[in-house]
Amino acid sequence: MPPEPGDAIQVAFLGCGFIAGVHSRHLQALPQVRASYASRDRARAEEFRDRFDGVRAYDDYQAALADPEVDAVVISVPPALHLDLTLAALEAGKHVLVEKPAFPHAEDFRTAIAARDAAERVVLVGENDHYKPLAVTLRGLLAEGVIGDLVMAHFTTVADKPKAADDWRNDESMAGGDAFFEEGIHWLHLAGSLGPRITEIHGLRPTPSAAPGADRRARSMLVAFAYDNGATGALFYSREVPSLLRGLRTSKLYGREGVITFESNGAAVLVRGRGLPRVVVPGVREARDIRGYRAMYADFAAAIRTGRAPEMTLERALEDHLLMEQVRDG
Repeated sequence: MPPEPGDAIQVAFLGCGFIAGVHSRHLQALPQVRASYASRDRARAEEFRDRFDGVRAYDDYQAALADPEVDAVVISVPPALHLDLTLAALEAGKHVLVEKPAFPHAEDFRTAIAARDAAERVVLVGENDHYKPLAVTLRGLLAEGVIGDLVMAHFTTVADKPKAADDWRNDESMAGGDAFFEEGIHWLHLAGSLGPRITEIHGLRPTPSAAPGADRRARSMLVAFAYDNGATGALFYSREVPSLLRGLRTSKLYGREGVITFESNGAAVLVRGRGLPRVVVPGVREARDIRGYRAMYADFAAAIRTGRAPEMTLERALEDHLLMEQVRDG
Protein backbone atom coordinates (compact mmCIF):
# COMPACT_ATOMS: atom_id res chain seq x y z
CA MET A 1 0.00 0.00 0.00
CA PRO A 2 1.25 3.53 -0.74
CA PRO A 3 1.98 5.82 2.22
CA GLU A 4 -1.01 7.62 3.65
CA PRO A 5 -1.52 11.21 2.42
CA GLY A 6 0.66 13.50 4.48
CA ASP A 7 3.00 10.70 5.58
CA ALA A 8 6.60 10.95 4.42
CA ILE A 9 7.84 8.20 2.10
CA GLN A 10 10.50 6.18 3.90
CA VAL A 11 13.48 5.31 1.70
CA ALA A 12 16.55 3.30 2.64
CA PHE A 13 19.87 3.80 0.87
CA LEU A 14 21.59 0.52 0.08
CA GLY A 15 25.18 1.73 0.06
CA CYS A 16 26.74 4.72 1.79
CA GLY A 17 29.26 6.05 -0.71
CA PHE A 18 29.80 9.37 -2.46
CA ILE A 19 26.63 9.32 -4.56
CA ALA A 20 24.46 8.48 -1.54
CA GLY A 21 25.76 11.67 0.02
CA VAL A 22 24.90 13.68 -3.10
CA HIS A 23 21.34 12.36 -3.08
CA SER A 24 20.97 12.89 0.66
CA ARG A 25 21.95 16.57 0.54
CA HIS A 26 19.08 17.20 -1.83
CA LEU A 27 16.63 15.03 0.09
CA GLN A 28 17.06 17.23 3.15
CA ALA A 29 14.99 19.87 1.31
CA LEU A 30 12.12 17.43 0.61
CA PRO A 31 9.99 16.84 3.73
CA GLN A 32 7.86 14.28 1.85
CA VAL A 33 10.84 11.85 1.79
CA ARG A 34 12.76 10.56 4.84
CA ALA A 35 15.95 8.54 4.50
CA SER A 36 17.59 5.65 6.34
CA TYR A 37 20.95 4.07 5.55
CA ALA A 38 22.21 0.52 5.12
CA SER A 39 25.86 -0.48 4.79
CA ARG A 40 27.95 -3.57 5.38
CA ASP A 41 29.83 -1.26 7.76
CA ARG A 42 27.41 -0.32 10.56
CA ALA A 43 29.57 2.65 11.59
CA ARG A 44 29.32 4.02 8.05
CA ALA A 45 25.53 3.74 8.11
CA GLU A 46 25.41 5.47 11.49
CA GLU A 47 27.65 8.24 10.17
CA PHE A 48 25.29 8.90 7.24
CA ARG A 49 22.23 8.82 9.47
CA ASP A 50 23.79 11.41 11.77
CA ARG A 51 25.08 13.60 8.96
CA PHE A 52 21.81 13.73 7.04
CA ASP A 53 19.32 13.55 9.91
CA GLY A 54 18.24 10.07 8.86
CA VAL A 55 15.72 7.80 10.53
CA ARG A 56 17.53 4.47 10.95
CA ALA A 57 20.85 2.76 10.29
CA TYR A 58 21.21 -0.89 9.24
CA ASP A 59 24.29 -3.09 9.30
CA ASP A 60 23.41 -4.88 6.06
CA TYR A 61 21.12 -4.49 3.07
CA GLN A 62 18.81 -7.36 3.98
CA ALA A 63 17.92 -5.71 7.28
CA ALA A 64 16.67 -2.65 5.39
CA LEU A 65 14.71 -4.82 2.95
CA ALA A 66 13.08 -6.68 5.85
CA ASP A 67 11.94 -3.51 7.62
CA PRO A 68 8.18 -3.04 7.04
CA GLU A 69 8.57 0.70 7.69
CA VAL A 70 10.69 1.09 4.53
CA ASP A 71 8.60 1.97 1.47
CA ALA A 72 11.40 2.19 -1.09
CA VAL A 73 15.14 1.70 -1.52
CA VAL A 74 17.82 3.66 -3.34
CA ILE A 75 20.44 1.35 -4.82
CA SER A 76 23.69 3.32 -4.68
CA VAL A 77 26.37 0.65 -5.05
CA PRO A 78 28.53 -0.22 -8.13
CA PRO A 79 26.51 -1.26 -11.23
CA ALA A 80 27.62 -4.89 -11.07
CA LEU A 81 25.57 -5.24 -7.87
CA HIS A 82 22.45 -3.44 -9.06
CA LEU A 83 20.42 -6.27 -10.54
CA ASP A 84 20.56 -8.63 -7.56
CA LEU A 85 19.59 -5.84 -5.16
CA THR A 86 16.82 -4.61 -7.46
CA LEU A 87 15.30 -8.09 -7.66
CA ALA A 88 15.64 -8.61 -3.90
CA ALA A 89 13.98 -5.25 -3.20
CA LEU A 90 11.06 -5.97 -5.52
CA GLU A 91 10.61 -9.43 -3.97
CA ALA A 92 10.46 -7.69 -0.59
CA GLY A 93 7.71 -5.41 -1.88
CA LYS A 94 9.79 -2.24 -2.05
CA HIS A 95 9.76 0.48 -4.68
CA VAL A 96 13.20 1.06 -6.22
CA LEU A 97 15.32 3.97 -7.38
CA VAL A 98 18.42 2.45 -8.97
CA GLU A 99 21.40 4.68 -9.70
CA LYS A 100 22.65 5.03 -13.25
CA PRO A 101 24.06 3.20 -15.13
CA ALA A 102 21.30 0.91 -13.99
CA PHE A 103 22.69 -2.40 -15.27
CA PRO A 104 25.69 -3.60 -17.31
CA HIS A 105 23.65 -5.62 -19.85
CA ALA A 106 20.45 -5.14 -21.83
CA GLU A 107 19.08 -8.47 -20.63
CA ASP A 108 19.38 -7.20 -17.05
CA PHE A 109 16.88 -4.45 -17.87
CA ARG A 110 14.42 -6.98 -19.27
CA THR A 111 14.76 -9.14 -16.16
CA ALA A 112 14.12 -6.12 -13.95
CA ILE A 113 11.11 -5.03 -16.03
CA ALA A 114 9.51 -8.47 -15.62
CA ALA A 115 10.16 -8.42 -11.86
CA ARG A 116 8.78 -4.88 -11.54
CA ASP A 117 5.58 -5.82 -13.34
CA ALA A 118 5.12 -8.95 -11.24
CA ALA A 119 5.66 -7.00 -8.02
CA GLU A 120 3.50 -4.06 -9.16
CA ARG A 121 6.03 -1.60 -7.81
CA VAL A 122 7.66 1.59 -9.12
CA VAL A 123 11.21 1.43 -10.47
CA LEU A 124 12.89 4.69 -11.42
CA VAL A 125 16.38 4.88 -12.92
CA GLY A 126 18.33 7.68 -11.25
CA GLU A 127 19.11 9.67 -14.39
CA ASN A 128 18.93 13.04 -12.65
CA ASP A 129 20.03 14.89 -15.79
CA HIS A 130 16.65 14.07 -17.32
CA TYR A 131 15.06 16.29 -14.67
CA LYS A 132 17.59 19.12 -14.46
CA PRO A 133 16.39 22.61 -15.46
CA LEU A 134 18.71 22.75 -18.50
CA ALA A 135 17.14 19.64 -20.04
CA VAL A 136 13.62 20.86 -19.30
CA THR A 137 14.44 24.26 -20.82
CA LEU A 138 15.96 22.81 -24.00
CA ARG A 139 13.03 20.44 -24.51
CA GLY A 140 10.64 23.35 -24.14
CA LEU A 141 12.51 25.60 -26.58
CA LEU A 142 12.65 22.91 -29.26
CA ALA A 143 8.98 22.07 -28.75
CA GLU A 144 8.14 25.76 -29.23
CA GLY A 145 10.05 25.75 -32.52
CA VAL A 146 12.14 28.79 -31.60
CA ILE A 147 14.96 27.74 -33.97
CA GLY A 148 12.77 26.00 -36.53
CA ASP A 149 13.73 22.54 -37.73
CA LEU A 150 16.71 21.11 -35.85
CA VAL A 151 19.64 20.55 -38.24
CA MET A 152 22.63 19.76 -36.02
CA ALA A 153 23.38 19.35 -32.32
CA HIS A 154 26.79 19.76 -30.73
CA PHE A 155 27.44 18.76 -27.11
CA THR A 156 30.78 19.31 -25.37
CA THR A 157 31.67 18.09 -21.89
CA VAL A 158 35.38 17.99 -21.10
CA ALA A 159 37.23 18.27 -17.81
CA ASP A 160 40.27 16.85 -16.08
CA LYS A 161 38.73 14.79 -13.29
CA PRO A 162 40.75 11.63 -12.60
CA LYS A 163 39.63 9.00 -10.11
CA ALA A 164 41.81 7.78 -7.24
CA ALA A 165 43.67 4.49 -7.54
CA ASP A 166 41.34 2.72 -5.13
CA ASP A 167 38.12 3.95 -6.79
CA TRP A 168 35.87 1.05 -7.86
CA ARG A 169 35.35 2.74 -11.23
CA ASN A 170 38.84 1.58 -12.21
CA ASP A 171 37.47 -1.98 -12.19
CA GLU A 172 35.33 -2.41 -15.30
CA SER A 173 33.85 -5.63 -13.91
CA MET A 174 32.29 -3.49 -11.15
CA ALA A 175 31.61 -0.29 -13.14
CA GLY A 176 30.31 -2.05 -16.24
CA GLY A 177 32.57 -0.10 -18.57
CA ASP A 178 34.89 2.84 -19.00
CA ALA A 179 34.38 6.49 -18.02
CA PHE A 180 31.92 7.13 -20.84
CA PHE A 181 29.74 4.18 -19.80
CA GLU A 182 29.77 5.16 -16.13
CA GLU A 183 29.34 8.94 -16.40
CA GLY A 184 28.92 9.80 -20.07
CA ILE A 185 25.50 8.13 -19.96
CA HIS A 186 24.20 11.45 -18.56
CA TRP A 187 25.20 13.27 -21.73
CA LEU A 188 24.03 10.52 -24.06
CA HIS A 189 20.63 10.73 -22.38
CA LEU A 190 20.54 14.52 -22.68
CA ALA A 191 21.31 14.31 -26.40
CA GLY A 192 18.56 11.75 -26.92
CA SER A 193 15.88 13.28 -24.71
CA LEU A 194 15.29 16.68 -26.32
CA GLY A 195 12.41 15.60 -28.58
CA PRO A 196 13.88 13.87 -31.64
CA ARG A 197 15.09 10.34 -30.88
CA ILE A 198 18.52 9.01 -31.87
CA THR A 199 18.24 6.30 -34.53
CA GLU A 200 21.89 5.76 -35.53
CA ILE A 201 24.99 6.19 -33.39
CA HIS A 202 28.73 5.51 -33.56
CA GLY A 203 31.54 5.95 -31.06
CA LEU A 204 35.20 6.69 -31.69
CA ARG A 205 37.61 6.42 -28.76
CA PRO A 206 40.94 8.29 -28.91
CA THR A 207 43.98 6.20 -28.11
CA PRO A 208 44.02 5.85 -24.31
CA SER A 209 46.87 7.52 -22.49
CA ALA A 210 49.94 5.36 -21.91
CA ALA A 211 51.16 7.65 -19.14
CA PRO A 212 51.14 6.09 -15.66
CA GLY A 213 48.42 7.35 -13.36
CA ALA A 214 45.90 6.39 -10.71
CA ASP A 215 42.90 6.54 -13.07
CA ARG A 216 43.35 3.53 -15.35
CA ARG A 217 40.15 3.89 -17.39
CA ALA A 218 39.71 5.02 -20.98
CA ARG A 219 38.44 8.54 -20.37
CA SER A 220 37.54 10.10 -23.73
CA MET A 221 34.97 9.42 -26.44
CA LEU A 222 33.66 11.09 -29.61
CA VAL A 223 30.09 10.10 -30.47
CA ALA A 224 28.30 10.86 -33.76
CA PHE A 225 24.61 10.23 -34.24
CA ALA A 226 21.52 10.82 -36.39
CA TYR A 227 18.01 11.72 -35.21
CA ASP A 228 14.69 10.43 -36.48
CA ASN A 229 13.86 13.90 -37.89
CA GLY A 230 16.95 13.94 -40.14
CA ALA A 231 19.13 16.08 -37.86
CA THR A 232 22.65 15.00 -36.92
CA GLY A 233 24.71 15.45 -33.79
CA ALA A 234 28.06 14.98 -32.09
CA LEU A 235 29.11 14.60 -28.47
CA PHE A 236 32.66 15.38 -27.34
CA TYR A 237 33.30 13.74 -23.95
CA SER A 238 36.50 13.61 -21.92
CA ARG A 239 37.59 13.38 -18.32
CA GLU A 240 41.28 13.96 -19.13
CA VAL A 241 41.22 17.38 -20.87
CA PRO A 242 41.70 20.50 -18.72
CA SER A 243 38.83 22.99 -18.88
CA LEU A 244 38.04 26.38 -17.39
CA LEU A 245 36.57 25.97 -13.88
CA ARG A 246 36.96 22.18 -14.24
CA GLY A 247 34.23 21.81 -16.86
CA LEU A 248 32.92 25.15 -18.19
CA ARG A 249 32.11 24.61 -21.90
CA THR A 250 29.48 25.61 -24.45
CA SER A 251 27.25 23.46 -26.62
CA LYS A 252 24.88 24.37 -29.45
CA LEU A 253 21.65 23.34 -31.14
CA TYR A 254 21.50 24.55 -34.76
CA GLY A 255 18.13 25.08 -36.44
CA ARG A 256 17.05 26.45 -39.80
CA GLU A 257 15.79 29.62 -38.09
CA GLY A 258 18.32 30.11 -35.34
CA VAL A 259 20.80 28.74 -32.83
CA ILE A 260 20.57 27.83 -29.13
CA THR A 261 23.92 28.20 -27.36
CA PHE A 262 24.16 26.88 -23.82
CA GLU A 263 26.73 26.33 -21.13
CA SER A 264 26.97 22.56 -21.08
CA ASN A 265 26.26 22.22 -17.36
CA GLY A 266 23.21 24.49 -17.46
CA ALA A 267 24.43 27.88 -16.21
CA ALA A 268 22.86 29.88 -19.06
CA VAL A 269 21.16 29.53 -22.45
CA LEU A 270 21.36 32.08 -25.31
CA VAL A 271 18.51 31.85 -27.81
CA ARG A 272 18.81 33.48 -31.24
CA GLY A 273 15.89 32.54 -33.46
CA ARG A 274 12.26 33.56 -33.81
CA GLY A 275 11.71 36.80 -31.92
CA LEU A 276 14.34 38.87 -30.15
CA PRO A 277 17.53 37.25 -28.85
CA ARG A 278 17.20 36.29 -25.22
CA VAL A 279 19.15 34.79 -22.36
CA VAL A 280 17.52 32.10 -20.24
CA VAL A 281 18.92 31.06 -16.88
CA PRO A 282 17.61 27.51 -16.35
CA GLY A 283 16.46 26.76 -12.87
CA VAL A 284 16.57 30.36 -11.67
CA ARG A 285 13.68 29.45 -9.36
CA GLU A 286 15.32 26.12 -8.55
CA ALA A 287 18.85 27.41 -8.15
CA ARG A 288 19.65 24.75 -5.57
CA ASP A 289 18.44 21.96 -7.87
CA ILE A 290 20.59 22.71 -10.92
CA ARG A 291 21.32 18.97 -11.29
CA GLY A 292 17.70 17.84 -11.01
CA TYR A 293 17.89 15.59 -7.94
CA ARG A 294 14.95 17.18 -6.13
CA ALA A 295 12.76 17.03 -9.22
CA MET A 296 13.74 13.38 -9.69
CA TYR A 297 12.72 12.46 -6.14
CA ALA A 298 9.50 14.45 -6.47
CA ASP A 299 8.66 12.32 -9.52
CA PHE A 300 9.58 9.14 -7.62
CA ALA A 301 7.38 10.09 -4.66
CA ALA A 302 4.45 11.03 -6.89
CA ALA A 303 4.73 7.75 -8.81
CA ILE A 304 4.69 5.78 -5.54
CA ARG A 305 1.65 7.65 -4.23
CA THR A 306 -0.39 7.48 -7.44
CA GLY A 307 0.79 4.23 -9.01
CA ARG A 308 1.67 5.97 -12.28
CA ALA A 309 4.95 5.36 -14.12
CA PRO A 310 7.81 7.77 -13.43
CA GLU A 311 9.42 9.70 -16.27
CA MET A 312 12.70 7.74 -16.11
CA THR A 313 11.36 4.22 -16.45
CA LEU A 314 13.41 1.10 -17.01
CA GLU A 315 12.17 1.10 -20.60
CA ARG A 316 13.49 4.63 -21.19
CA ALA A 317 16.82 3.77 -19.60
CA LEU A 318 17.02 0.63 -21.76
CA GLU A 319 16.83 2.84 -24.84
CA ASP A 320 19.88 4.72 -23.58
CA HIS A 321 21.68 1.47 -22.79
CA LEU A 322 21.12 0.06 -26.28
CA LEU A 323 22.62 3.25 -27.73
CA MET A 324 25.53 2.91 -25.31
CA GLU A 325 26.16 -0.63 -26.52
CA GLN A 326 26.40 0.65 -30.10
CA VAL A 327 28.84 3.35 -28.97
CA ARG A 328 31.04 0.78 -27.25
CA ASP A 329 30.97 -1.43 -30.36
CA GLY A 330 32.14 1.51 -32.49
